[in-house]
Amino acid sequence: MNNLKYYLAAVLAFSIWGTFSLVLKPLHSYPSLDILFYRVFSCAIIMTVVSVAFKREKIKNNVIFFKSLPKKSRREMIVLNVGSSILLTANWFSFIYVMNHVSVRATSVAYLVCPIITTILAYFLLRDRLSKMQWLSVFLSCIGCVLLSYANMIDMFYSSLIGFTYAAYLISQNKNTKFDKFLVLNFHILLSALILLPFFPAFSGPIPTDFKFYFYVEIIAVLYTIVPLLLNLFALSGIASSKVGMILNINPIIAFVLAGVVYHEPLGVLQIFPYALIFLAVIVFNGNQIFKIKDSNVN
Repeated sequence: MNNLKYYLAAVLAFSIWGTFSLVLKPLHSYPSLDILFYRVFSCAIIMTVVSVAFKREKIKNNVIFFKSLPKKSRREMIVLNVGSSILLTANWFSFIYVMNHVSVRATSVAYLVCPIITTILAYFLLRDRLSKMQWLSVFLSCIGCVLLSYANMIDMFYSSLIGFTYAAYLISQNKNTKFDKFLVLNFHILLSALILLPFFPAFSGPIPTDFKFYFYVEIIAVLYTIVPLLLNLFALSGIASSKVGMILNINPIIAFVLAGVVYHEPLGVLQIFPYALIFLAVIVFNGNQIFKIKDSNVN
């Protein structure tokens, strides 16, 4: 399969994110904004140092390419990437807040809602074509999310907020394929850091002195931010947003298992059945690639 590497990149990225609670929960005593501030600032510093040290030629080539674009295209690229940074910042904050102050399960539901939103946005905005079986998988996912929302409407509200911000970010990245992926992500995170910087003096708590805080923040910065986002951008360069969106369901399924097994959050049949239904939806959506079943309606 020519695009197997793109599927593997997406699967690996979302599998990593599925275990995010393992490094985020130990920081539950710290304010969500503090975790966000130090996470983004760390990522910005690490990526900028790497870019300046090892990617100067790439920076030069990307700048030349950007200047060669028509004025309208340059303006659209600026708006697109500024908007992407805002969406990424909003997604990170909402995720950290919900993970540490609402429930792990609510964050896992967010990334069940996200693939549905991504697929629908990709269909209307990017003209991604879907087969009947893929529409069936979207329908199954919707049923699963409705069942989950019936159990807890507040969780579903927070989940939808997280899901929408990341779905919109995913869709926006289809226009950035001609730029270096590392530099694109570096720009998004650097701009995110600049957006947050004015709020740091007023909204941050006392400077943490515990080594544990910085240890986990750096793990989050590298392993749970830079690496999966780069894998995500790589996957988007080879497969459709709708497919990446559906593979994203791996994330909440892992998070759901951890919520019950590790954190002992109450999980009943009304929660287990929808997750099983959504897992089935992932299999159905990607059935052509997983089982090599010929489907003439798939792109």
